[in-house]
Amino acid sequence: QVQLVESGGGSVQAGGSLRLSCVASGSISRFAIMTWYRQAPGKQREFIAGIASGGTTNYADSVKGRFTISRDNAKNTMYLQMNSLKPEDTAVYFCSAGPKWGQGTQVTVSS
Repeated sequence: QVQLVESGGGSVQAGGSLRLSCVASGSISRFAIMTWYRQAPGKQREFIAGIASGGTTNYADSVKGRFTISRDNAKNTMYLQMNSLKPEDTAVYFCSAGPKWGQGTQVTVSS
């Protein structure tokens, strides 16, 4: 079974950037859609961005224009480029494909 592993989280100041990666242990071409979610302390997990196998993307309004999702099927990897980060972006970020979830990576944005 395919496993997902996120990386790239960290601590940055407001206005900074991070790029998250989600590496799969097997081929991701089987997944029609891959997604990023996040969960802040005391809040429900929320959808951030999704990308279809053909490249079509969609974003939550809260990140539109600041975050960019992409995928590289040859590298079995999905990315989330996060620019103009805000303190409210602080959360654990998860990638998902099919029924699979990664373990999450922490992003902390200080003001």
